[in-house]
Amino acid sequence: MSISLQRQREWENRYHAGTTAWDRGDVSPALHAWLGREGLRARRVLVPGCGHGYEVAELVRAGCQVTAVDIAAQPVTRLMELMADQGLHANVVQADLLHWRPAGPFDAVYEQTCLCALDPGQWSAYEARLADWLLPGGHLFALFMQTDREGGPPYNCPLPDMRSLFNPVRWQWPRQQPMVVPHPNGLIEKGVVIVRR
Repeated sequence: MSISLQRQREWENRYHAGTTAWDRGDVSPALHAWLGREGLRARRVLVPGCGHGYEVAELVRAGCQVTAVDIAAQPVTRLMELMADQGLHANVVQADLLHWRPAGPFDAVYEQTCLCALDPGQWSAYEARLADWLLPGGHLFALFMQTDREGGPPYNCPLPDMRSLFNPVRWQWPRQQPMVVPHPNGLIEKGVVIVRR
């Protein structure tokens, strides 16, 4: 069995068992804040590891052209049904993000649940893909899960580690303090908008 197929089966099992502790069950308040202040509207936006994709419909309603990708069939199917029920359109793709190639780069990436769900050994490969997927000057809207514990998923994404991962050679970090977003699972996420150099 290929690594990609094995990873897909692992994620299918997680969704069927309901062991997706990073899934907040609704649109993040961070997205509402970013839509209001950070100019996400009318842009080509990628939502990697979209899961059930609560934010996808919200981004489409805000005028974005959205591509949403997840490795597991269950959430992809559910998201496609949700979009059809609401008369909305997004490009929803089932694929392994560590091997997926889009047709072209994006203006923005909305990263909420993907990084913390990946094993930290895959983070460097994922960061390189994010850099490839974004146009120069593109924005990474990132919510970093703070678990303050070993293991996962969700894995702990402390800001010092994130600053090393998204290093200043490729990424420009904001000067302001991160947004603190409570999560229904009792943890918090720290929201930052990072610019691809």
